[in-house]
Amino acid sequence: MGIGHIRKDYQHASLSEQDVDTDPIQQFTHWFHEALTAQVPEVNAMSLSTVNAVGRPSSRIVLIKDFDQRGFTWFTHYTSDKGVELAAHPHAALLFFWSELERQVRIEGRVEKISEEENDLYFRSRPLPSQHGALASQQSQPIASREILEQRVKEIAKQYGETVPRPAHWGGYRLIPDYFEFWQGRPSRLHDRIAYSRDSQGVWVRNRLQP
Repeated sequence: MGIGHIRKDYQHASLSEQDVDTDPIQQFTHWFHEALTAQVPEVNAMSLSTVNAVGRPSSRIVLIKDFDQRGFTWFTHYTSDKGVELAAHPHAALLFFWSELERQVRIEGRVEKISEEENDLYFRSRPLPSQHGALASQQSQPIASREILEQRVKEIAKQYGETVPRPAHWGGYRLIPDYFEFWQGRPSRLHDRIAYSRDSQGVWVRNRLQP
């Protein structure tokens, strides 16, 4: 059987305009909690897509660490590839895919750095080995071997112990959304898609999209 014949007919649920909240962040909250209840693995994993200085896109999986009415927050190195790309083009797209529920959520918007106070608070909450790793790694830069990286981590752990300073090049970003799409898989590829975008007054407007 060729790869083109691999398919799944989605039959878990449906999605109508009457099912969804008028506020897309509240709707995301409902779906996120349902994914938690369903024990979806890595429920907080999302694809983050950015573009570089010449418009070439790149995507990677990162972990969301907070979301509320202000937006969606994750942490990384400012000097990483995604950090450099966001400095040049501060817009991004997020994608959550919860296969067990046959759902995905697309989110687009402007990205900004969060405050130093928020950075410090979250950094101190991380496991100690993760703090050591953040200080030891020059994310996205080449390195000659795994052994060199592990030796750096040991040196950092010996030098700082349990009091690790947050690196100045490490911190959080928040995506401030201006577009959402909630996708529910349906039979025969006739999926349900409900999109939200802001009108000229900043009010969220819902539309059903064709599958």
